[in-house]
Amino acid sequence: MKYDMILFDLDGTLLPMDQERFVKGYLGYMTKRMAPAGYEPEKLVSAIWHGTFAMMNNDGRCTNEELFWQDMEQFYGPDVRKDIPLFDEFYATDFQKARALCGFAPESREVIDLIRSLGGRTALATNPLFPAAATRSRVRWAGLTPEDFELITTYENIGRCKPDPGYYKEIAARLGMEPEKCLMVGNDADEDAAAAETGMDVFLLTPCLINRHEKDISALPHGGFGELKAFLLQALS
Repeated sequence: MKYDMILFDLDGTLLPMDQERFVKGYLGYMTKRMAPAGYEPEKLVSAIWHGTFAMMNNDGRCTNEELFWQDMEQFYGPDVRKDIPLFDEFYATDFQKARALCGFAPESREVIDLIRSLGGRTALATNPLFPAAATRSRVRWAGLTPEDFELITTYENIGRCKPDPGYYKEIAARLGMEPEKCLMVGNDADEDAAAAETGMDVFLLTPCLINRHEKDISALPHGGFGELKAFLLQALS
């Protein structure tokens, strides 16, 4: 068996989506939900984006969750933390409407089952910008369960983000794996392909490929679910 662990991205990989459409819709649901609590929509969107960029530049000094709320205090003061339960409630309720903004690929379930049947192990290396509740919901939207993965990165449990190679190194360390024995499966030629800098192999799933800088991906294994299954069969047999 070539790999001890298969890491998967979520959005655009196991859960098909147009990321721009999803984010716009999700933020629309959030601003509508939070407006009665005094959160002006335009300011809230600016604050969310500012906090997101802060997390994306986190160097591991604290969790992404803590950094995000530190950043929110710049917009709303320390009392904003009293409203964390309101944001949590949003993810349990109105956020679920965002499922309609996503596609569905039955092959996601099939590929996880294939790995299991071959004795492989899986972890979910989704960019940890969301709370665990939101991430678990999106896993279920993909026809999977959180129990399918030995580790799921969320903003509560890690202090780095893609494309920082340190993010991938930390995941490997937590799983007790050498990076060279891990395969990262994702759809982003920048964020997911960065795993290669740690020694991991990378497979780019192309149905929802994001390639902002038009990189040449010919040197990387890539393709649809059919090509991924064939790749895994050869690597795990």
